[in-house]
Amino acid sequence: MTISNIRCAILPCERQKIGTRGPDRFANATERPLHEVTLRAPVAIACDPVTERDYAPFAPRHVPEPANVPVVNVNWHDANAYCAWLGERTGQSWRLPSEAEWEIACRAGTDTPFSTGDTLPSEAANYLYNEAGERVGPGRRTPVGSHAANNWGLRDMHGNVAEWCADAWRPSYEGAASDGSPRLGSPNCPRAIRGGAWDLLPRLLRSSCRDALPPETRRDNLGFRVVLTLPE
Repeated sequence: MTISNIRCAILPCERQKIGTRGPDRFANATERPLHEVTLRAPVAIACDPVTERDYAPFAPRHVPEPANVPVVNVNWHDANAYCAWLGERTGQSWRLPSEAEWEIACRAGTDTPFSTGDTLPSEAANYLYNEAGERVGPGRRTPVGSHAANNWGLRDMHGNVAEWCADAWRPSYEGAASDGSPRLGSPNCPRAIRGGAWDLLPRLLRSSCRDALPPETRRDNLGFRVVLTLPE
């Protein structure tokens, strides 16, 4: 499905489980408790992270020679400003995904540590070292579309760049909303990031893996993707 020239997948308004489940030796307390979420309205999530080419019209100086790789060195405030700019251009309310929406999209109906199963083959995602410490990745961002999409047509949910989410950071899922909405906090509190990146190990690319950074952080492995709430 294409919305305002952004290729999207639609997340179902069906009960989903969020958090770690089953035998996962890398799971930790931040990924628990396992809980159920039912989105209150369907959500369209971009099939790819925002690329340099997407971002250049918004911030030409940021990417003077844009390429088809995920944009990086954008902080949480930058990402939200881009969403607002995109909304003005399209007449739609684009935003960052909540953690729940992000994980539903990443899993794409799977119940395993990765959308590819119990392991993440190096040909399925961009990461630097395997769990044996052997270098298997290129050590840089790769163009979107370099790796196969998951079952719902979403690409680079594991690896390439980590992605900002809307949520204020919490050290567990205690008190998480049952409708998948983001957890709120002050403007300058740490914000959740998901998905891992090109310079990490597979264990940090698992569907349930969570991390956080101060919202003003800019890194060469950190980007974002956008979502749009659709009419019920």
